[in-house]
Amino acid sequence: MSERILVVDDDRSIRETFEQHLGRSGYEVATAPSAEEALSRLAQFEPGLVVTDVRMPGMDGIEFLKRVHSEVADLDIIVITAFDDMKTAVSAMQAGAYDYLVKPLDLDQIDLLLERCFRDRSLRRRAQRLSAEASEGHELHSLVGHDPAMVEIYKLIGVLAENRATVLIRGETGTGKECIARAIHFNSPHAEEPFVAVNCTALTESLLESELFGHVRGAFTGAVESRRGYFELAGEGTVFLDEIGDMGAELQAKLLRVLEQQEFYPVGAERPRITKARVIAATHRPLEELVRNRDFREDLYYRLKVVEVFVPPLRGRRGDIPQLAEHLLVKIAAKLHRETPRITPDAVRLLESHDWPGNVRELENALTRAAVLARGPVIGVEHLSLGAPETREALSTTTHPEDDTLDAAEAAHVQRILQRSEGNKRQAARILGISRPRLDRIIEKHGLAIPQ
Repeated sequence: MSERILVVDDDRSIRETFEQHLGRSGYEVATAPSAEEALSRLAQFEPGLVVTDVRMPGMDGIEFLKRVHSEVADLDIIVITAFDDMKTAVSAMQAGAYDYLVKPLDLDQIDLLLERCFRDRSLRRRAQRLSAEASEGHELHSLVGHDPAMVEIYKLIGVLAENRATVLIRGETGTGKECIARAIHFNSPHAEEPFVAVNCTALTESLLESELFGHVRGAFTGAVESRRGYFELAGEGTVFLDEIGDMGAELQAKLLRVLEQQEFYPVGAERPRITKARVIAATHRPLEELVRNRDFREDLYYRLKVVEVFVPPLRGRRGDIPQLAEHLLVKIAAKLHRETPRITPDAVRLLESHDWPGNVRELENALTRAAVLARGPVIGVEHLSLGAPETREALSTTTHPEDDTLDAAEAAHVQRILQRSEGNKRQAARILGISRPRLDRIIEKHGLAIPQ
């Protein structure tokens, strides 16, 4: 679907020029000779951009601009002004115009401006979409665990959500550092602003600089148009810099300027731009050692660690694993479009016995695999590729008081026979001394898994 543009001008020749030129460029164009008529067409035409003259009979362009912004969200407006009307152009920009065009109109300039406007609009929507996706499930209550270290983190999140202090989150890979950053943002007064996460190890330094700060046209080969970076697109939201310890020295100096003066230079720009975004950084690396080895700036280190949050590894809070596993299974089941599976006590014990070098991320991956392999509604030890085989076998054959009911004993015994027969139902039924249909009824009754 082509982009829609509404052109508002009392000069018929201007309207026809826009209509013909932009139509040839692939845009869908509608025109209106007055602001009043344009207002009546907004809801029906639903433009992505409005181009309006400033001086028109009746309602002028400035008042029209204000009316549009009060009635329609996320709609860019470009104003047209005369050479001797710069004061009005400034007023239009202050009222929220995206940019302005000066008469006589230059068609090449119009094309470049429209391309930039729609590109920025796309980036803005992408940032909003990423922010919306990031907000899902990141309310404070979505962080799981009652370990004293986690309780202290919950308290810190509550405090940090009410201010704009720079935060440094530290912990091993997979402990949930980004989850904590999002919880801080989405419980703050700026939750409606974008949350933009950037992995400092995923991009080259030059590309990371362009992503963070943007660039101007011609700044480097391939920079055919100017582009705004995340520090500008984030508005008053949050820029989350993951793995900050891997950022290069030159970029560290530029980030320091952002933290000290709230300004930055887009690549190739001669004038700085202001940012109001909050910075939350995270790392699994020992920054103090990096500072001693001069691989990380000491002044930046202290600017980042205004408030530090230390996230414990999963092996340091094993008591949280059962609750965390249940929480993750709800999330996994939603992704797999199925009912949330139940996890057996033996499987929970196996989870608690594992060291989890990959922390919560590894736990989620293990449970996802188990949920896929378990065709029934129960996840057992046999579905978890953890620990030594003898450990899994011992857990799967160990009895516990809560398993002493006749139903539990039947389910456990049949599951062991299925495991021994490697999922061969005919062989399992022969070992059990029952018919194949009865075995199927038992499997269905208890939701047993068929080993593959």
